[in-house]
Amino acid sequence: MNWKIEEAQQKFSEVIDAAVAEPQLIYNQDKVVAAVIEIEIFQEFLAWQQQQRQRSLADAFTQLRQLCAEENYTIEIPDREDRFNPFVDSLP
Repeated sequence: MNWKIEEAQQKFSEVIDAAVAEPQLIYNQDKVVAAVIEIEIFQEFLAWQQQQRQRSLADAFTQLRQLCAEENYTIEIPDREDRFNPFVDSLP
């Protein structure tokens, strides 16, 4: 059901009761500003949202840094060496 914001304020308990049956949309000047839904739907949404969140590369590096610090592990990077480059060798 749709409610104007003033009406929803006055009949708040009715809005809450009606949310069990279906989401209650609250409007302010013809724009939806809020929705009142039952808690199970909201919890399902939060679980879905958590599943959809993909880890970024920055998150992976942060986790790697933490693991390295916990294990007192350091990555040894060897000195750079020149290697064969056929492009450079083919230039006149």
